[in-house]
Amino acid sequence: MPQMTGGDAVAESLIQHGVEKIFGLPGAQLYGLFDAFARRADKLAVITARHEQTCGYMALGYAKTAARPGVYAVVPGPGVLNTTASLATAYGGNAPVLCLTGQVPSAFLGRGRGHLHELPDQLATLRLLTKRAERIEHPAEAPATIASVFQTMLSGRRGPAAIEAPWDFFSATAEVLPQQPLPPWSPPQPDPRQIENAAALLADAAAPMIMVGGGALDAGDAVRELAELVEAPVVAFRSGRGIVGDEHDLGTSVAAAYKLWPETDVLLGIGTRLEVPCWRWSYMPDGLKIVRIDIDPAEMRRFAPHVPIVADAREGAAALAAELRRRGVRSKRRRARIVEAKREAAHEIEKVQPQMAFLKAIRDVLPRDGIFAEELSLVGFTSIFGFPIYSPRTFLTSGYQGTLGSGFPMALGAKVAAPERAVVSVTGDGGFMFAAQELATAVQYGIAVVTIVFNNNAFGNVRRDQQNLFDGRVIGADLVNPDFVKLAESFGVSAERARTPEELRVSLERAFAADEPYLIEVPIERGSEVSPWEFLQPPPPKRR
Repeated sequence: MPQMTGGDAVAESLIQHGVEKIFGLPGAQLYGLFDAFARRADKLAVITARHEQTCGYMALGYAKTAARPGVYAVVPGPGVLNTTASLATAYGGNAPVLCLTGQVPSAFLGRGRGHLHELPDQLATLRLLTKRAERIEHPAEAPATIASVFQTMLSGRRGPAAIEAPWDFFSATAEVLPQQPLPPWSPPQPDPRQIENAAALLADAAAPMIMVGGGALDAGDAVRELAELVEAPVVAFRSGRGIVGDEHDLGTSVAAAYKLWPETDVLLGIGTRLEVPCWRWSYMPDGLKIVRIDIDPAEMRRFAPHVPIVADAREGAAALAAELRRRGVRSKRRRARIVEAKREAAHEIEKVQPQMAFLKAIRDVLPRDGIFAEELSLVGFTSIFGFPIYSPRTFLTSGYQGTLGSGFPMALGAKVAAPERAVVSVTGDGGFMFAAQELATAVQYGIAVVTIVFNNNAFGNVRRDQQNLFDGRVIGADLVNPDFVKLAESFGVSAERARTPEELRVSLERAFAADEPYLIEVPIERGSEVSPWEFLQPPPPKRR
């Protein structure tokens, strides 16, 4: 067996698992690990950010775009705590993100002596935020532990993981036996009886609806076939957007789907928590039957359907489609009704201005396979229902965590994962300033993300809520900002200002052609944006 340091054992194990990029910040506890990365620079590229939170978000954007693990390495204690928002977001979005971190020296473990960066129980903290967290204390343990952790991240409902190791581990030397990657656990097979029960409901339904989430991102063909068999709208809120593209007759935004909701008699959820119908829409149609396909059996306890199908989204949807074909299901002849609902919604959402006009300009220029990274802002909220998406993994979102400040660094990670594709980060002035320093990272590594900062000098959504709900009292919502164009230029980023949708269209064309980091500031009059919330969380229907 070869002699390796602990750092070498970790680096070689990552290479065995197909890892090519590491997002990280070196520090004392990780010197041995980063030295191992340096000696394997032929296989591992390290991208260093200016803040630990960005390391985590870049790994998350990478994982969401590449559909494989994103890995980052930061020092323990304050360093790893700075990344916990990204871990929580990865957990909420079922993204395989691996956090590598250090610990106090072995002799200080668990003694509470106040060694550099020591936490009371870092491993316990990480276990609250991840699918799995482990400690490695000897170089020989590294390959098997890392293989097992990767297996956990990629099996069942995917999610983040963390590995910590003591300071001295990374430089300690021992004989190490390499470990090949372990296959993901076999997913549960669809129960034939439940497939038959679900097929019976769908075959008899007059107005079925399909809702998809991030768990169905790799099930697009099966979902589309199923939808076309029963002529059901396919609705995605955030993470599932693009599974059935908006240009397809049955690809439906939440704004259009709400028009079809009152007549819906069977709801099929695939890889989704069903957040929208469960509470955003405030009511369930009388007599509604619910079918769920989800790989996580716990979901069937969190919200119990009439027919639970615990299975991989693709396998479950394919089995259900096959059973419907066997039954000779007949068309519901609802396509025209769905198309009309989409047309009506498209007309109604046009009032959400100026957001819709700017989003249209972006969509006109962004290639069909381009990646759109939304951020919590009035433009970002509007994009959930107002920005057409054509394929999965092209709409980056922080999901239900709603992590302000995540959009720009996630976009950087997405561009690293897909350097050949256009990536645009759409953010507000408040969220952008969480990670504005990463313009330096974009320049240093040539990460050609185009960032559009919609600047209303406020946390606009907060400000509007304060005015509407608290007698006009505004506190902590008004902002004083830098000149974003000058700020970007000071980092060496090309920048310009666009005041109208047409100017933005021209600026975007110039930015994508430049193929370099680029920033466009769009000034917006404070308080001028129309609220998008009647389409995201519509009021309950009026009682007759």
